[in-house]
Amino acid sequence: MSWSSAIPLLGKVIDKVFPDAENAEQVKVVLAEMMLNGELDELAKQAGVIETEAKGESWLQRNWRPLVMLVFTALVVCRWLGWSAADINPEVVLKLFAIVQLGIGGYIASRGLEKISRTWKG
Repeated sequence: MSWSSAIPLLGKVIDKVFPDAENAEQVKVVLAEMMLNGELDELAKQAGVIETEAKGESWLQRNWRPLVMLVFTALVVCRWLGWSAADINPEVVLKLFAIVQLGIGGYIASRGLEKISRTWKG
């Protein structure tokens, strides 16, 4: 995948997703840095692995990532509702929140990349 040819399209998508021009420019700078560092190629490879899993024949192979995120989200909700042990270390709770936040962010980013790739492929 040639990221340099996708940059104009990504710029338009970023402008639509981030109505605040300053935020959009910050996202574009981060995206350009990632492209220069080769991080986008690595993300594309990771997305390919996830796509292969999603197309797998086994139900568990296709759904283990969403199931794990649902379990972590349920743990956060249980903690929020007070249905957890009182002696849980606050660092553990913060790590759990970070995992859920990362998972949700990854899902949103992967859906965005999926939509961009469909548009780009035409």
